[in-house]
Amino acid sequence: MPLGKKVTAEFLGTLWLVLGGCGSAVLATAYPTLGIGFAGVSLAFGLTVLTGAYALGHISGGHFNPAVSLGLWAGKRFPANELLPYIVAQVLGAIAAAAILLFIAGGKEGFDLAVNGLATNGFGDHSPGKYAVQAAFITEVVLTFFFLIVILGSTHGRAPKGFAPIAIGLCLTLIHLISIPVTNTSVNPARSTGPALILASKTGWAVGQLWLFWVAPILGALLAGFVYPWLAGDDEPPSKAEPVVGEKSAAERKADNN
Repeated sequence: MPLGKKVTAEFLGTLWLVLGGCGSAVLATAYPTLGIGFAGVSLAFGLTVLTGAYALGHISGGHFNPAVSLGLWAGKRFPANELLPYIVAQVLGAIAAAAILLFIAGGKEGFDLAVNGLATNGFGDHSPGKYAVQAAFITEVVLTFFFLIVILGSTHGRAPKGFAPIAIGLCLTLIHLISIPVTNTSVNPARSTGPALILASKTGWAVGQLWLFWVAPILGALLAGFVYPWLAGDDEPPSKAEPVVGEKSAAERKADNN
């Protein structure tokens, strides 16, 4: 697949993730008497990844997240020379989504970007539950670690075929159920960057805290990328009875010859 098509898919997938997830938080969370609440927002983020992965995963791999791209690189599933184009496309997609969301939200009388925000991530006074920076950092590292473990495991050559987007989407839903009160949930530097940059036209606090939502998710993703191949045995020579991932077994080769 040409790189141009891959990065376009990453741009669209990240746009969809941020628009669907943050859009549900901004537009529908507390809608009078019919708000979807934290559970609804969590599900919305999971559904964007699930649907985006099925629609675009066969084109680009369906990362939609710089931490995922870096974690897959660490796990030897993704080439280093495509990291920068993917990350740029993901960040641009997130910025475009945040701009679209601002345009929609601004169509309601009384919306104030500085007050209402765009489901921006934060810690301390800007954490939904007023959690300190240490708690926010650990939350983002640990949850991104397990997000990548699920991604690497569900897309492994020995995993059941065709179910990876479901596992990944449900994992992201669970992550949001856990961590919305702590950081508003990032585990995705692009998702954090788009709303923060748009919010910067009114107030700079989100950009000032953005470092955490790059450093912590990337650290968690890299740890998972290095740990999972060891855990799955991908760093060990295969036994005679076990084919290398992606290769055919002896029985399959024999059937082909017949």
